[in-house]
Amino acid sequence: MKITRRQFLVGSGASVCALALAKFLSFVTSLKPISGSIFGANSAIGHRLRSGGFPEPSNIIQKDVVIIGGGIAGLAAGYQLYKSGQNNFLILDLEKQAGGNATSGKNDVSAYPWGAHYVPLLTEEATAVKKIFEELGVITGHDANGRPIYNEYYICADPHERLYMYGRWQDGLVPTLGITAEEETQYKRFFAFMESLKNRKGRDGKRLFAIPLDKSSQDKEWLALDALTMSEWMEKEGYSSTHLRWYVDYSCRDDFGTTYTETSAWAGIHYFASRNGIAANTEPSNIITWPEGNGWLVGKLAEPIKDNIATNALAYNVTDHGDHVTVDYWDEKTQISTRIKARAAVVATPHFVASRLVKSEKMSLSADAFSYSPWAVANITLSKLPAGKGASLSWDNVVYHSSLLGYVVATHQIPQMKPVKTVVTYYWPLSHLSPADARKEALGRSYDDWQKIILKELLHVHPELEGYVEHMDVWVWGHAMVRPTRGFIWGNERKKALKQNPPIFTAHSDMSGISIFEEAYTHGVRAAEGVLSHLGVSYRSIL
Repeated sequence: MKITRRQFLVGSGASVCALALAKFLSFVTSLKPISGSIFGANSAIGHRLRSGGFPEPSNIIQKDVVIIGGGIAGLAAGYQLYKSGQNNFLILDLEKQAGGNATSGKNDVSAYPWGAHYVPLLTEEATAVKKIFEELGVITGHDANGRPIYNEYYICADPHERLYMYGRWQDGLVPTLGITAEEETQYKRFFAFMESLKNRKGRDGKRLFAIPLDKSSQDKEWLALDALTMSEWMEKEGYSSTHLRWYVDYSCRDDFGTTYTETSAWAGIHYFASRNGIAANTEPSNIITWPEGNGWLVGKLAEPIKDNIATNALAYNVTDHGDHVTVDYWDEKTQISTRIKARAAVVATPHFVASRLVKSEKMSLSADAFSYSPWAVANITLSKLPAGKGASLSWDNVVYHSSLLGYVVATHQIPQMKPVKTVVTYYWPLSHLSPADARKEALGRSYDDWQKIILKELLHVHPELEGYVEHMDVWVWGHAMVRPTRGFIWGNERKKALKQNPPIFTAHSDMSGISIFEEAYTHGVRAAEGVLSHLGVSYRSIL
C-alpha cells in the first residue's frame, strides 16, 4: 500500500522518523554478534525414516498400548488411558522433550513458548478440553448461569493486542489508522457477518462453524465454501478494502501458516465464526495463556505419565498383525533398536510421518494431499521493555505489512509490578514461498542470517532497544502445521484419514486440517477411547 504524506505524518513527524531511521541503519552496519543458537525438531534423525538402515531389534518388550508421538494428541491419549486406570503404555517421542509444536523453553528471565501459545475461550462443543481444563484448574467453577469461571492468572492480562503502522502503535489488530469511510463500512459488514455466524445452525441442528471442526454442520451450501480460497470469497463478496484484506491475510498466516490466497474460505471463515466461547469473568474475545504458552499444558499432561514417556526414541516401523501390533524404534541415547509387542497402537504423528511408519493392509495413508507450512520462531531476551509511540506494550504486538507477524511478551502474564527484563517471542510463517522452497531456504540459513533478519525487524520497530538485546535463539519448524488449502478440509483425503482401523488408531491435528490445541487434544482422547473399547475396558466418554 502506498503511504500518503498525511499518513506518514500521523506516525510521529517526518524529521523524527528520518533521525530514527538513520540511527537504526548506523546500528545495523556496526551490529555486534549476539549470543544464541538454532534449535529445532530433530530432522537429522527423523529423515532416517526415508533412508532406513536401522539394525534389527535386539530385544522385545510387551505393552498393552504404544503411542507414537508425544505432541498434544499423543499426550492426550496417554493421559486419558492413565485416567481410565490403564497404565501399561509407552509414549515414544523423537525429541528431547515431549510437546510437539507446543514445546516451550525457559531462562533466568522467564519461561517462553517455542510454538503454540494460547487457547481461546472454549466452545460448548469442546467437551474433552473442558474436562481437562476443569481437572487442571484452568476452569475453577461455574456461575449461576452455567458460564465457566476461568482462573484469573491464566486469562490474558490487559492490554491484549496492538498494531504498529505508520510509525506508531494503535490498540487492537484491526487497522484503524488512515482508513477511509468506505473501508469502515466494509469493516462493519464483514465483522457483523462473522458475528452472525457464531451461533447460527444448519439444517442438521449443528453450528455452522464449530471447534472441534468435525462437529460443524454438514449443510452442503456451507461446506461448498471449501472449494474457494479466502481471497476469492472476499472478492466475490465485494470486500476490496486493502486494510481489511491485510487483516484477513494476517489472520490466515497467524493461525494456518498460509496466505489468504491459499487458505480454504471455509477455514478462513471458521477462524472468525467458530470462537463463540463465553466466560463468567472475562470478555468472549479474551484468550487463555501462560508465559510458556501451551507448554504449560504440555507439562501438566506429561507430569502424571512421565514414567511412560521415552524421548529420543524414533519409531520406524508399525506393523498390524491383526490381533496385535509390533512397533520397532531406535533409541538415540543407547543406539539400540527395540521391538514393542502391543495389543494396540496410537499413531499420533503428522500424517506424512504416519504414511512412512505404518504397514497395514487396512489403512490408506497417502500423504500426497497433506501439505505443511514451515515456520521460524525466535526468542529474544531483552534487558529493557519495548516501548514506542501510541498504545502501550501488549501481550501480542503485530507489525503491519511485515513478513514476520510480530511478537508476544512472555512476562506479560507474570504477576509483578513491572519487570525490568523480558523475553519476546517472534513468529514468522514462511509463507512467502512454496512450502518445499521455504523449507530449503530456511534450513540453508546460518544463525547469523536469522539474527540479522529478525534484529532488523525488531530494531526497525524498536530503535530504543539498541544495546539491550542480550540473547537470541531461533527454532526452525520444517513442518510446523498442516495447511488448510482449498478443498482439503472437506475433501476425501482428510475423510479417509479420520477412519480408524483397530488395532491401530490415529490421532493428530492433521486429521482436522487445522493445527490448534482443541483439535489435537480431541483426536488424542478419541483415539484413547477407541483403544479402551478395543481392549474391552469400560469407560465414560468425554467427547
